[in-house]
Amino acid sequence: MATLGLIFSNIHDKEIFEVTKKRTIASAPIGGRYRLIDFTLSNMVNNGISHIGVVTKNNYQSLMDHVGSGKEWDLARKNGGLVILPPYGASQDLYNSRLEALKSIINFIKFSHADYIVLADCYQVCNIDYKPIFEQHFETKADITCVYRESNITADDYSPVVMLDVNEDKRIVGMDIQKSFLGKAKVSIDTWIIKKELLQTLVEDAIARNLKSFNRDILRENLNHLKICGYPFRGFFGNISSLKSYFQVNMSLLKADIRNELFNIPNRAIYTKVRDSAPTKYGVNAKIVNSLIADGCIINGRVENSVIFRGCHVNSGAVVKNSILMQGTLISEDSHLDYVVTDKNVKIIHEKQMQGNLKKLLYVEKDGVR
Repeated sequence: MATLGLIFSNIHDKEIFEVTKKRTIASAPIGGRYRLIDFTLSNMVNNGISHIGVVTKNNYQSLMDHVGSGKEWDLARKNGGLVILPPYGASQDLYNSRLEALKSIINFIKFSHADYIVLADCYQVCNIDYKPIFEQHFETKADITCVYRESNITADDYSPVVMLDVNEDKRIVGMDIQKSFLGKAKVSIDTWIIKKELLQTLVEDAIARNLKSFNRDILRENLNHLKICGYPFRGFFGNISSLKSYFQVNMSLLKADIRNELFNIPNRAIYTKVRDSAPTKYGVNAKIVNSLIADGCIINGRVENSVIFRGCHVNSGAVVKNSILMQGTLISEDSHLDYVVTDKNVKIIHEKQMQGNLKKLLYVEKDGVR
């Protein structure tokens, strides 16, 4: 059974504008050494999907630099492998929805030799096994299978919220799409399995009828015409939908049980771009408490409850607490940071005290000097 993977890299960029100003959400750094796309790519590769298209729109230079030829995911192949699908046309506003993105790559779908297609987004931090999802898809003889999670929805979750009503036969009998919702619900995680011919037919019909929304115009409108089933995902799910949730998901990786669930499952590794950096150097006065620190760093100060990416320098007397320092950040002597998110190549030199909180995180943009 040949399967094609399609990953949407730009659908949620506006949700964490600070981080995605100069990159797609797919290439947003996470957990000290990964990018968000690493999770979706690895989930597909670990389940035998060797032909994957990454649908892009703009700001994808960082994404292309990260994934390259797909070598780290064993996708550098003559047949299939990793394919970057840039926008068809010159307009920056070519598409603003998932369905419009599918319209722009209809020829790629049409000429694919796949039997099935897995559609997935990049705002999710999780380790999914697609095998039981496919098994349920075949057992229920579904036309489309939608993966969902049952959880308490908060104001920090992605909007709009796509809530599903799933009956005892696992069939989705209702779909409610709301701009905001608080409470417990079965919520789509924007991952689907569908037969290639059916997706092609639905997208071609959407082109003819000028439909815009995949959830509203394709799924909800066909609940009575197609057998659309739901599959519950019960593992850890990091939902990146704002700067606050981006911070919280990074902080959740400080917990050993969550790291084990994401990174230590046999035969389901999370792969990323390999950099041959030197090990991190810790000075005699360095103090590390409950933190993730990547390779290539020099730590001479105190780091507590923080995520430090590759190549960061924390100088003597500096204190970094409850913060995220992206690649190449320099913290000068005697600086104190609390609830701060720095983008790549930031230098904290002049501002010695930077104090935020969970409700108001301080963000320093890429190449910034403070």
